[in-house]
Amino acid sequence: MKKRAKEIFWNALLLTAAALLMRTVGVSFQIYISNRVGAEAMGLFSLMTGVYGFSLTLATAGINLGVTRVVSEAIGAGEQNCVGAAMRRALLYALSVGLAVSLLLAGFARPIGVHWLHDARTVRSLRLFAISLPLIALSSSIGGYFTAVRRTYKNAAVQVSEQAVKIFSTMLLLSRAIDGGIEMTCCALVLGGTLAEIFSSMMEGVLYFFDRRRYHSEKNDNKAIEREMGRRLLKISLPIACTAAIRSGLVTLQHILIPAGLRANGKTHGAALVAYGSIHGMAMPILLYPAALIGSFSGLLIPELAECRVKQSERRIRYIISRVWWLALLFSIGTAGILICFSDEIGTALYPNTATGQYLRLLAPLIPIMYVDTATDAMMKGLGEQVYSMNINIADALISVILAWILIPEFGINGYLITIYFSEIFNTVLSITHLLSIAAPRVRLFKWIYKPLLCIVAATAFVRAFLMHIPLPAMPTALTVILHCAAVLALYLILLRLCGAINKEDMAWFSTLFQRSDKAKTELSERAL
Repeated sequence: MKKRAKEIFWNALLLTAAALLMRTVGVSFQIYISNRVGAEAMGLFSLMTGVYGFSLTLATAGINLGVTRVVSEAIGAGEQNCVGAAMRRALLYALSVGLAVSLLLAGFARPIGVHWLHDARTVRSLRLFAISLPLIALSSSIGGYFTAVRRTYKNAAVQVSEQAVKIFSTMLLLSRAIDGGIEMTCCALVLGGTLAEIFSSMMEGVLYFFDRRRYHSEKNDNKAIEREMGRRLLKISLPIACTAAIRSGLVTLQHILIPAGLRANGKTHGAALVAYGSIHGMAMPILLYPAALIGSFSGLLIPELAECRVKQSERRIRYIISRVWWLALLFSIGTAGILICFSDEIGTALYPNTATGQYLRLLAPLIPIMYVDTATDAMMKGLGEQVYSMNINIADALISVILAWILIPEFGINGYLITIYFSEIFNTVLSITHLLSIAAPRVRLFKWIYKPLLCIVAATAFVRAFLMHIPLPAMPTALTVILHCAAVLALYLILLRLCGAINKEDMAWFSTLFQRSDKAKTELSERAL
């Protein structure tokens, strides 16, 4: 168990490093783009990405989770000879669905742009979006394979390379399109991403071509095995695809309703796009930036819990869930406290002369709920509860659409913020309740929630009261904010240790992840249970 914990930890560390690098570069690039093209262009681009997100959900059709589950369960059951057969079916499925959705998006781009988004400037960009869909579907299946076989460094290498190509190509295209107005600017942003997807798909295909030889066997040519693998894949992927499509469609409808509701509240079309872009194109990337850690770690839990489920290791499942919730809450509560404390400074440093800081402060309290929900959804998928999870997401999206339709025309942007809060809380409460009912992990509310809350309040209050009034040498505002955030983080960790939110047992467990030798170690996980 300890060896497996270290394997998960180091894979998570690798993915987190890559994700943080990409997120840092991506958010920095997003800031550069937002400040260059303006909030209206970002609002229009965000509006289009809602449609693109729905198309992407249809194109990938649950293939990533399907491949991860099928391949990891095959390996856990000692059926390594079935991996090649499963992947052939997965790639064929991904290519077929991806091409079909790509043709539909390209064919219906004009009615979608003119009649749904109410802006003809989106038509060209939607057609450009369609080009990348088959490639992303193939990449999604291969990415699921690398996650299942725990060679996540290959996914990380592809993602980093893709981000580099995206930035280079987008900047090059944007320099030539910026004078063409908002429509050409959006086309440059979309085309830059499409070129990056083409590159990453080719790279991922080459990596898979050489990696697949590990599972090459004459038995892979058995058509009966291939059909069985296809059946297992569809059994997992199709329900996810259907429920994800319904949820994504509702989310897309919600995003279409937001500018329409703001216009009904009295804003012009341009002002509505500015408000929408300030939240989705500016504030949200900052809120989700630290989630790279949770997202990377959670993705690795899917194959781990899938194997535990096959082996009926209930004790191990309970331990994993408890540890993940503990880490997610410590991290997210600290993150929320820092963003609330420095929301104005961060908004001013990154997006001058915008309302980003205000939206950060209003949305930051949701961070613990959002991050814990991300981890909980991943664990539910690993335990085979993906359909239930998606049903919750559908109900959440449906309620969000109803609330957006009712509240935004009446209360404007405040109505949208209320919708976000209700949606996130509703989803998280139902997901946690279900996971508690099926796994019954040990929960320590005082250690996991109350102590971290007290620690982050004390840390931010101390920095606000004392450190921020200490004169520092002249330096950029962004660097000053980073130093103050680092001071809060360091003090937060010290207080967590002093109050027992991180105890000796936790420190011992964490230290074993860095040790190479496994002999004569105490089974801390069993003691924790």
